[in-house]
Amino acid sequence: MALAQSHSHDGADAQSVLIILTLAGMTAALVSQFVWPGWWGMAGLVAVYLAAGVPTLISALVILFRRFRLDIDLLMVLAALAAAAVGSPLEGAVLLTLFAISETLETRAMGRARRAVEALMAMRPDTAFLLTADGQVEVASDSLNPGDVVVVRPGGRIPVDGVIRAGSALMDLSSITGESVPVRRAEGEKVFEATVNLNGVLEVTVARSVAESTVARMVTLVTEAQAAKAPSEQFSDWFGQRYTLMVLAGSVAAFLILMGLGRGLDDALYRSATLLVAASPCAVVISVPAAILSALSAAARGGVLFKGGAALERLAAVKAFAFDKTGTLTTGRAEVTGVHATDAAQFLALLAGLEANSEHPIADAIRREVTARGLAAAPVSEIVALPSEGITGRDAAGALWAGNARLAARMGADLPMIDGASDGAETLIWLGRGPEVLGAVTVADRPRTSSRDALVQLRAQGMRVALMTGDRRSVADRIGAELGFTADEIHAELLPEDKVRLVAELGNRGHIAFVGDGVNDAAALARADVGIAMGAAGSEVALQAADVALLSDEMAQLAAAQRLARRTARIIRQNLIFALGAMVVLVIGGLFFNLPLPLAVLGHEGGTVLVVLNGLRLLADPVRSDRR
Repeated sequence: MALAQSHSHDGADAQSVLIILTLAGMTAALVSQFVWPGWWGMAGLVAVYLAAGVPTLISALVILFRRFRLDIDLLMVLAALAAAAVGSPLEGAVLLTLFAISETLETRAMGRARRAVEALMAMRPDTAFLLTADGQVEVASDSLNPGDVVVVRPGGRIPVDGVIRAGSALMDLSSITGESVPVRRAEGEKVFEATVNLNGVLEVTVARSVAESTVARMVTLVTEAQAAKAPSEQFSDWFGQRYTLMVLAGSVAAFLILMGLGRGLDDALYRSATLLVAASPCAVVISVPAAILSALSAAARGGVLFKGGAALERLAAVKAFAFDKTGTLTTGRAEVTGVHATDAAQFLALLAGLEANSEHPIADAIRREVTARGLAAAPVSEIVALPSEGITGRDAAGALWAGNARLAARMGADLPMIDGASDGAETLIWLGRGPEVLGAVTVADRPRTSSRDALVQLRAQGMRVALMTGDRRSVADRIGAELGFTADEIHAELLPEDKVRLVAELGNRGHIAFVGDGVNDAAALARADVGIAMGAAGSEVALQAADVALLSDEMAQLAAAQRLARRTARIIRQNLIFALGAMVVLVIGGLFFNLPLPLAVLGHEGGTVLVVLNGLRLLADPVRSDRR
């Protein structure tokens, strides 16, 4: 398609000049034909044939002789030349003009999908404020190295992937994860290049260079995905090549048959040219890529990366979803689920004092709970960690201890019963002085706030679901019950090979997707028809391990991604049915009902533009997740 070969600025400029010359020439030819006869009519026809016909012919011949492929553009040029040869150069010019307009519209429309990647690149800040011994120095972002510290001011974009060293702020993560509601990020948490700091001053330690950032990997993955062919795209390419040969052979056969039936040379050649146009499979060939490319771009804007159109099509066919538990359906980190003490504030202050410097995940959960309640840790000294049991220390009132039942027994404490905490589904941490128990906290991994709604949406879409975990049965049952899984949908205490076996069993009843973290569940991800990595932003392994990567931790993206995949499949079917149907009607009209060449041109080019526009509707359907 000659006028659509280059997507560079130079190519776009050349295309604009050619289409202007083509339209000016066509206008002059029409004025001369119907309003004011003159020499400009012939000059206009020559301009159209040169501006629209010659570049198209050159492109088609290059493809023919270099790649040994017949391009559909060759059919258009041959039809126009045939019209001119039988004394209808105006109709040939109309064909070339409408073809040029169609190609221009198609190029601009498809460019909207490709510009999603360019827009992502444009979000990257060119400079950053590097923190040095002499203060802040503005440097190029691509000069930053891991370990450097940069300052990000309110309203500024994060220049690199990193970890917050100091400060906290609301962050707009929509460019990376698709989350439309700002999310607070504080000291110790990850931030990603091109996200926006809305209201705080942050010091960020660089984690990786610009060339290795999440945005760089997203651009690479999206570009590779757009280049990879889906099965339906492979079909349209296969169909286009073979069908083009059939059209050329059919047009020659029609010409010979018409001549044999006694039709004149001009009439036979004109009808053959009309058949060339009517039977050209442009709409069929472009209908699938238009939808696939638009869907991939829409998904990427919403923080969902598909590894090509094949993954998109497979997700549309999925009938069941199997989920890993930890880090997928749950937050993947311990949280305080209950405080059992007479004076909760004093109890938590003492416990936080003991756990102030511990690196244990449970200690981190306790510190976060104390911070969330606006409390301050009590001063505790002489802290000693006791592996597999707990921790001891001393405050102004004497010795303290905190830990599990084994430590409590060693201290001679008589532990009271706590309702709902005896089934092993949650971890109990006791606090006491000698044999006296001051209270306890229950700590457990919690479901993500979006998990239950996402599962409800998937069930509403007719999906079967299953929970698969290597965790204890009691923990799996607790999480599963909170999320609405039935007993037969919960599979616990599984080894990796058990997950693979279960995925295979579920897959026997229809296509299955496995949702995990992309690291620990590599075998199950590979065995499933579609492997989906949750929360993959910043994780090289997760981005490479799965067919689909959800860059945020919002489960709502999962149901939205499948809706997009299903809608894409519907639009592809619509496009193919319309394109093939229109082609059949035009061919029948050309063979048996004296279809005029201009009408064949309008039907052909109009159908091509319509299927492209129908596919581009997917650009308005980005995958989004809203935190409430």
